[in-house]
Amino acid sequence: MEDTATLHRPEATAYRHVYEFHVRFGDIDSQMHVNNVKFLGYLEDARLAMFHADPVRAGLAPVRGMVVSRHEIDYKVPLSGVIHPIRVETWVTELRAASFKIAYEVRDADNLYATATSTLVAFDVENARLRRYTPEERAYIARFLKPADA
Repeated sequence: MEDTATLHRPEATAYRHVYEFHVRFGDIDSQMHVNNVKFLGYLEDARLAMFHADPVRAGLAPVRGMVVSRHEIDYKVPLSGVIHPIRVETWVTELRAASFKIAYEVRDADNLYATATSTLVAFDVENARLRRYTPEERAYIARFLKPADA
């Protein structure tokens, strides 16, 4: 089974990016649930789909040169070796000139397994220093900004 990501979002949560995946056997630890460190990998996969793969598939330029400056994660219920798809729903909660914050839910139709937040900063890879997001990058990131009334 192949991981999938899509820009298609349900009407009620039009600002959310949805990334679906299947739990792999190697993600399960000796306690028979997904090891907590694997959740950070799921969040990374969702971000890569959201800011690189999906824009490229849509014929847009990807958002490049971002680094994570902070992660925070809360585990809600154990995630075991389920066979149905799990999804990471991601949205932007704050957008600034050189950074933004995103929130995540790792879930399926019945369970919320974890919630998380990350702060990402724009980074100039060639010059090894912080930078500001370009207007095009800000416009792409802003499409996932949670409306104030949502």
